[in-house]
Amino acid sequence: MSKDVVFDLGGVVFRWQPLVLLQELFPEQVSSEDIAREWASQIFETFHPEADWALFDLGRIEPEPLAQRIAARTGLAKSDLLRLMHGIPPHLQPIPGTVDLIHDLKSQGHRLYFLSNMPAGYADHLVRMNPFFSQFDEGIFSAYVQQIKPLSDIFATAQARWPLRGQPVFIDDVQHNIDAAEQHGWQGIRFETPEQVRKALEARGYLPV
Repeated sequence: MSKDVVFDLGGVVFRWQPLVLLQELFPEQVSSEDIAREWASQIFETFHPEADWALFDLGRIEPEPLAQRIAARTGLAKSDLLRLMHGIPPHLQPIPGTVDLIHDLKSQGHRLYFLSNMPAGYADHLVRMNPFFSQFDEGIFSAYVQQIKPLSDIFATAQARWPLRGQPVFIDDVQHNIDAAEQHGWQGIRFETPEQVRKALEARGYLPV
């Protein structure tokens, strides 16, 4: 019996390792994981819905003014922040095990969706570069609806747009997004590895063991 599965993208379908990225882009300034963690904390502010970066995910600010805003708040160089923003799309490489999972779920007849906090430029890049997006029936990028996880309105929008049946399974790597989905009546699986998620889906009968 076919069911519905909703994927987060960054950190689930695509690699998202900001500490690694910062050390790769700025090897002299960011010479350790501790320094990378401090930079990430200042730049992304744990991605909470009131953070500067959330405005980017919501499609309410462009890279140049965002870099200016973060530079003014943190003292980091605007040029470095712009370099980071431009370095993120090529960093977001598909995770092979998750891509296999998407194809396997589709072959079992399940309907697949995505729900992602993502700026418009990054979203366009990912869709353009990755043919497996054709496996998804529909999807929502935060920038195009100006709504963001973990706030409830983006889940309500998904529920209204998609022909969801029962309780869809939602796969995300961030616990507060899982919590929000479960409060909306969805089932959550916290992503750690593709193998762990596959086993969880097998246990629920979504894939043959």
